[in-house]
Amino acid sequence: MILALDVGNTNIVIGCIDNGKIVFDGRLTTNSSKTDMEFAVMLKNILTINNIDITSFEGAIISSVVPPINQALKTAVKLVIDKEPFMVSGCEGLKVELDDPSQLGNDLVVGAVTVLNDFAPPIVLIDMGTATTIFVIDKTGTYIGGAIIPGLMISQQALSKTTSLLPSISLEKPKSVIGKNTIDAMKSGAILGNASMLDGMLDKIETELGEKATIVATGGLSKCIIENCKHEIIYDKDLLLRGLWLIYQKHKESC
Repeated sequence: MILALDVGNTNIVIGCIDNGKIVFDGRLTTNSSKTDMEFAVMLKNILTINNIDITSFEGAIISSVVPPINQALKTAVKLVIDKEPFMVSGCEGLKVELDDPSQLGNDLVVGAVTVLNDFAPPIVLIDMGTATTIFVIDKTGTYIGGAIIPGLMISQQALSKTTSLLPSISLEKPKSVIGKNTIDAMKSGAILGNASMLDGMLDKIETELGEKATIVATGGLSKCIIENCKHEIIYDKDLLLRGLWLIYQKHKESC
């Protein structure tokens, strides 16, 4: 079994993966002020509470888009399972056509590895978290770029914070597109507005590609949005953890 950590700007997703099967997943809040010992205590407590045998880990892998906490997490993992974690870096063998391939985030690399393992390109991958990212792999299997959009929660928080009469809302589908009150109008904008944005972007991407693509979505906020889209979108909540497993196995075989 391996320990996999997917570090995002809001959450750290923890996965325990045994022979490719995710046997446990949980979340920690991403906090750059935490020390290695604090991360170690939280990590060990989560594993212990969920009856995960710490001695059963053969190794660990970390993907991070928050560099300031990388060293603390590496040390924490070593303290807890007595194994040095592998850090995802670079393009991991992907074909990339960007102005500067070093700008490709680790989360996008891991996602691309997974979808290319599962589907024939062209592929569009949507990840809805702190930011909404839409990235594109063309028919040759080459990562050619994408779009970055303010995340749904960031947009809603900004809306409530900067307007006197608009409250925070729960992310539920409204009864109709035309809201009859402030709450329903905001829900319409948040849920149906984001779904329409995705549909519009996907139309433009497929037009630019000149062909239809397989569309895959992941991220904590994706499910409630994509069910309102007109495009056929495959939802995979475990996509990044599965990608970490694939990358770990590749590096294990090369050692």
